Amino acid sequence: MILVTGATGRVGREVVRLLADRGPVRALVRSPERLAALGPCGAGVEVAVGRYEQPETIAAALRGIRRAFLVTTDPFRPDDEVFLGEARRAGVEHVVKLSALAAAEEDAQDLISRRQRAAEQALRTSGLGWTLLRPRAFMSNSLAWADDIRSTGVVSALHGDAPAAVIDPRDVAEAAVHALTQARCVDTALALTGPEALSARERTARLAGLLGRPLGFRELTVEEARAGLVLRYPPQVVDALLESAVRLLDGRKAAVEPDFTATTGLLPRCFDVWAADHLSAFAAVA
Repeated sequence: MILVTGATGRVGREVVRLLADRGPVRALVRSPERLAALGPCGAGVEVAVGRYEQPETIAAALRGIRRAFLVTTDPFRPDDEVFLGEARRAGVEHVVKLSALAAAEEDAQDLISRRQRAAEQALRTSGLGWTLLRPRAFMSNSLAWADDIRSTGVVSALHGDAPAAVIDPRDVAEAAVHALTQARCVDTALALTGPEALSARERTARLAGLLGRPLGFRELTVEEARAGLVLRYPPQVVDALLESAVRLLDGRKAAVEPDFTATTGLLPRCFDVWAADHLSAFAAVA
């Protein structure tokens, strides 16, 4: 059986759905109510409740598991180390870790990238089979604009003309399922991007075309971006996000990588497909 952590997240839930079509899968969640609120996730899905700060719950979730999809999000806690320790004791053979492409880029020295790099190293040296999934930024980050698009028709973003090869989270899930079910993906790292690099201004224009109405774009200053981020994240995370954003400016996030197609045999979804599938989030309420 395969264990999927982060099963209520954008990638983890899709991994659960795809695996449920193939056989039994166990979804690890903090809140089963939240999972249920997202709708049915398929027959054969077993739900386990666990928290990294309670290792005994992780140990229970790992009983009978041979392969696992690992998602951790808190840069201030040693969640990866906790999971890997319990995975070794449980006899897990292969862990697929959701990381980030910046972890492979030594000039990325912000808090989040350094933490992901350390987590990758912990997995590579754990004695377990490993696969690292390193996506660029997700297309779904554009959902942060939804309220402003509905209310004012104006998108506000930092470094609006800097391109990034953003990827659909569903494609990251496809890569995860291939890695979890194919032995040739063991002990490898996959750089995952979409098929083209688009700036925030370009993505806004694509959304406008699909919505059939004009949208404005306003370039945020760093100070304005910080003021918005501090409402959602701790100060150290805000600093990390702003530091990471600077790396957009010289095109270092624009490269399109071939690993998704080489691994899955599929073409990555373009932004227009992702946007069309999520258009209701941006549409004004009648």
